[in-house]
Amino acid sequence: MTALPKPGDSLPERTHKPDNVQLFFYNAALWNAHRIHFDLPYATDVEGYPGLVIAGPLMGDWLGQCVDDWLGENGVLLNLEYSNRGAAYIGETLTAGGEVKTLDAATGEATLDLFIRNAAGAVITPGKALVRFALAGA
Repeated sequence: MTALPKPGDSLPERTHKPDNVQLFFYNAALWNAHRIHFDLPYATDVEGYPGLVIAGPLMGDWLGQCVDDWLGENGVLLNLEYSNRGAAYIGETLTAGGEVKTLDAATGEATLDLFIRNAAGAVITPGKALVRFALAGA
């Protein structure tokens, strides 16, 4: 990116389709031992989910990756917040993306609206980010 973005500009979308192994290792790294993430009979028969539940923090990490990839060497992610509003399950394809909402050209700071969307188009994890771009001559 050579010029500062404009409000309304979209971030490139990234698709994710985690499998059982990725989900297991991600939760192991977090020391998250909740069985809904690795024990299919428990998740479906006891908790009543249709499958293994994708960890909410993993979706938050996908939002951060989406922003970092878009920024490249041109800026830095200052703040990221998100809220898991719907569950996602192994076998689903999820899409991370976002849009520039505001830009302060004097400071190089921009606010972003972010999302994780399921295949049906529902936003299951909305988020927001604050980024700062390196300004020429600064």
